[in-house]
Amino acid sequence: MSYIVDRRLNGKNKSTVNRQRFLRRYRKDIKKAVDDAVTKRSITDIDSGESVSIPKKDLSEPAFHHGKGGIRDMIHPGNKEFAQGDKIPRPQEGSGSGGGEGDASDSGEGIDEFVFQISQDEFLEFLFDGLELPNLVKRQLQGTESFKYVRAGIINDGNPTKLNIVRSMRQATSRRIALTAPSRRKIKEYLEEIAELESLEEALRDNDRLLFLRIEVDKLQKKIKRIPFIDDFDLRYNHHIKQPLPSSKAVMFCIMDVSGSMNQAMKDMAKRFFILLYMFLKRNYDKIEVVFIRHHTSAKEVDEEEFFYSRETGGTIVSSALKLMREIMVERYPASEWNIYGAQASDGDNWNDDSPSCKKILVEDILPQCQYFSYIEITPRRHQALWREYETIMESLDYFSMQQISDPSDIYPVFRELFQKKPA
Repeated sequence: MSYIVDRRLNGKNKSTVNRQRFLRRYRKDIKKAVDDAVTKRSITDIDSGESVSIPKKDLSEPAFHHGKGGIRDMIHPGNKEFAQGDKIPRPQEGSGSGGGEGDASDSGEGIDEFVFQISQDEFLEFLFDGLELPNLVKRQLQGTESFKYVRAGIINDGNPTKLNIVRSMRQATSRRIALTAPSRRKIKEYLEEIAELESLEEALRDNDRLLFLRIEVDKLQKKIKRIPFIDDFDLRYNHHIKQPLPSSKAVMFCIMDVSGSMNQAMKDMAKRFFILLYMFLKRNYDKIEVVFIRHHTSAKEVDEEEFFYSRETGGTIVSSALKLMREIMVERYPASEWNIYGAQASDGDNWNDDSPSCKKILVEDILPQCQYFSYIEITPRRHQALWREYETIMESLDYFSMQQISDPSDIYPVFRELFQKKPA
């Protein structure tokens, strides 16, 4: 049986290959630990690594054992009590001392769960596994901005950093074989003739011929040794070419209600949802812009820092945020060139006369230009007029969705529900 040992170096992380194999094997347990961690963390450390516990039952390796029952012949050294043919009663189940790894008890020691640390990148990979922006389409080719290098075969000249060692050695070996083949054939013929002459008796041996053959063999061997092991024209290099990529231009509008009806707990849940969304977008999409809009009675576009940490508050007019989103779309993000997405978080409290206006702006101006729009209502109370107006929209449009968050534990499941990858 052949064994293949992977001894490739991985920089400072020499166990990278084994670590990736380990992560794949215990993917289910790690995914569960990540899901639990998201609901317990504060806003500031939501993207850090995590300690993951693997249950003891999942650490066991498969093994072959003798099945119960049947008749087995065994030899016990030092036997003074039994003769051949005697039957030994089987011990009662569980009466043996055992040598396995069991749970801890008052009369012995056990093994706890196995705990290991996953990095920030690994944490985010499991956190956003299986998520995507719905209905993302190619809008416009980005000129020279979007390229990727792809393999394009082997060339004779190139950068030393792209030297293909295997192909270079193969070429050198082929050259040496081709150049030395005639000399090796002659050497073989001469050696056979020398062996025949040496097998003859001294009187019948042609010593002059024997000396000539030995000189010729020596010349040919020296000729073979003069051929270099590797030469400059043996070198081969990997060739890469730039391949243009059509890139999807996308923009996400994050709209958060910061009115007085939103208490601090509600605002924290809204911020946590948008932090998840922001990390997801930045990690998975290179060409995406994020527009942050905060609103109470009036709305304004803010930067990331102000969106998440400003303490401004006031009354509630939701339509002000939707109007600002409409204006920004017209000015900077034409639907012919951009994939437009929106995510709105509110507690549902709004002026009753304003909720129909919100529906009208969405249906007539925003949703026809959007790829996907989600509304998250953060409240433990029953729904109000804004939710009911939005419900009528969801019944007619499949790219508009609504979810309710009443507790921090709801944030991550709702987030996954909104951005779950749809089957092709």
